[in-house]
Amino acid sequence: MPRQITLLGLESSCDDTAAAVVRRDENGRVDVLSNIVVGQNDLHKAFGGVVPEIAARAHAEKIDLCVEKALTEAGVNLSEADAIAVTAGPGLIGGVMSGVMCAKGLAAATGKPLIGVNHLAGHALTPRLTDGLSYPYLMLLVSGGHCQFLIARSPSEFSRIGGTIDDAPGEAFDKTARLIGLPQPGGPAVQTEAAFGDPKRFKFPRPMLDRAECDMSFSGLKTAVLRTRNELMTGNTMRQQDVRDLCAGFQAAIVDVLTEKTRRAIAVYMDENPSEPSLAVAGGVAANTAIRAALESVSAELGVKFTAPPLALCTDNAAMIAYAGLELFEAGQRDGMDLTARPRWPLDSASAPMLGSGKKGAKA
Repeated sequence: MPRQITLLGLESSCDDTAAAVVRRDENGRVDVLSNIVVGQNDLHKAFGGVVPEIAARAHAEKIDLCVEKALTEAGVNLSEADAIAVTAGPGLIGGVMSGVMCAKGLAAATGKPLIGVNHLAGHALTPRLTDGLSYPYLMLLVSGGHCQFLIARSPSEFSRIGGTIDDAPGEAFDKTARLIGLPQPGGPAVQTEAAFGDPKRFKFPRPMLDRAECDMSFSGLKTAVLRTRNELMTGNTMRQQDVRDLCAGFQAAIVDVLTEKTRRAIAVYMDENPSEPSLAVAGGVAANTAIRAALESVSAELGVKFTAPPLALCTDNAAMIAYAGLELFEAGQRDGMDLTARPRWPLDSASAPMLGSGKKGAKA
């Protein structure tokens, strides 16, 4: 007979320190009992981006406080947790280490099982937490550091069918924001300005649309924005309308590329004849309303169910890590005290690295 399972999750892969408690009841219903996220925007805004050393120190200072608050808000004692899940990579290594060491300490003190979770799997499994999607489903994971089309087959099996060969869209948003003097994080700032701009004023490129596969590129688009900005600069400033039009044109180019590549990824996915075809989008860039609307439209056109998690579960959070840990726990995964923090950890290890490989392994 099914039993109730409660997971504590920890997340610290970039600049959000988070802890959450997720529970599956005897009937299979999953509830997020708490989801605490402490951001670091104020610590990094003066530097135009995340400073790894500052992020790592902030994680070390806040992770135990987040755990305490998550347990209190959930009304759960640590002894009631069935296991402790933690992001073990990929991410900024100092932050990942902070979370892993905290989780190891909790596991050692309580005797609870320890489960290392791939941060990307947390995003990729979020649609199962929020909408109960059945395997296999097509996932567009689009964030600050990653952009991949994945077919999710199980909590530990993902097939990559395409992705970015250079910058991820979130990285391109952040860099574009810096180029034109907008605050970080760049995604929300660019989206806000784009709402008041003309997306057709500038003819920005749509990279790799001439190639049939599902791979993408965004670095050339960022370079085009830089050149256009330079042409518009008067001294060290730009007119507000120029900024808005740049943002609108840039965002429109991102939307067009993602829409067309999604159309092609759906065709590959549908060759598997899934009984309940579904496209899900997750990751921080999935919070962009223009991107969501375009992907929802192409899904409806092709007869595929579209799922996007609530905005709070698109950006980094620990509820997704707790849920991924729950699925892995049920599948029998247990990790020991030799669990290591990994700066790189591709979801699909069978495919060739898209961004190259170094001493620390494949980047993606």
